Amino acid sequence: MTVNGSEVSRNVAPRDTLADFLRQALELTGTHTGCEMGACGACLVVVDGRVVHSCLMFAVQAGGSVIETVEGLTERAAIADLQDAFHLRNALQCGFCTPGMLMTAYSLLSQPGIPTRDEIRDALSGNYCRCTGYEAIVDAIENVARDRDAASIARTREGAGA
Repeated sequence: MTVNGSEVSRNVAPRDTLADFLRQALELTGTHTGCEMGACGACLVVVDGRVVHSCLMFAVQAGGSVIETVEGLTERAAIADLQDAFHLRNALQCGFCTPGMLMTAYSLLSQPGIPTRDEIRDALSGNYCRCTGYEAIVDAIENVARDRDAASIARTREGAGA
């Protein structure tokens, strides 16, 4: 498999989850294991362009896949604006849920258009946060969506010579 742009190969037990593989074999500890039932969102990663619960996927199932973790998105600055907005809006406290929230936000904002607050809430419905409360998280994601849209419009105008 390819993880965060690097090809990796390891022998794993058939019962090892992708979350355990990422955390233990590759030491990518941003992928958290919370409920281990796919309900809390702490283990979210991108597999072949789709956000999945890595606690519900066996590592062997990911063979040949392209996987991106919160570390990979951070490394390539794909979520720098989200991380800044979470900080500025006080949308994190203990930080346990934050990687999963960032993965969800990244996926949502990778789609065309600006999501509504209801769409943001719906996207976050698979992520649990017991510390912060969701309003600050929704605010942060909404701010980034609007900022990205404004930047996109500005780039379009510059390219058109307006």
